[in-house]
Amino acid sequence: METVDLVYIVDLAGTCVFAISGWLLASKKQLDFFGASVIAFVTAIGGGTIRDLLIGSQPVGWLQDANYLIVIAVGILAGMFFRKVFERLRKTMFLFDSIGIGLFTILGIQKTLALGLSPVVALIMGTISAVFGGVLRDTFVNEIPLIFRKEIYATVCLAGGGLYLLLQQSTIDPGVQMIVTITFIIAIRILVVVKNWSLPSVK
Repeated sequence: METVDLVYIVDLAGTCVFAISGWLLASKKQLDFFGASVIAFVTAIGGGTIRDLLIGSQPVGWLQDANYLIVIAVGILAGMFFRKVFERLRKTMFLFDSIGIGLFTILGIQKTLALGLSPVVALIMGTISAVFGGVLRDTFVNEIPLIFRKEIYATVCLAGGGLYLLLQQSTIDPGVQMIVTITFIIAIRILVVVKNWSLPSVK
């Protein structure tokens, strides 16, 4: 399978997973169907939309490909009918979320670099791609966004994105670069949660 095809497939899967996570949080807040659907939609495409608007890539990605809307709808239906199953599989969902932020970090970097912008800007856009859907989700349901809490989250994306930029300077196969970067982000996220690492709060 071509690397481009692999990226696309996992991107769709990550979009679906984030839609599910948005629906699950909305259901905990006891929102109605419309409200929960909006939260799921925003969670799934929010980061990529903000990135595309900032770098001037228009129309934004999901407007050009109906498959993104389809997988979001699938995520909403899955959240509706299998909510209790997903709640019992929180560790699995956490793993999918970690894979998702790893992939979306890479996608954001790739898209930004393709427009001729600098690696520093690409690193920032990669992080926005990965985490800002969650920021919008949490804000809309009146939660403090995860990246604004002490838990290390966006910092993992920055570190993983930096590693990916370094690997791009090597002769390593692009697919291997992606796998190494995503594995790195997953490993750091697991360590953060298991070891309860956090950044110091501002006093």
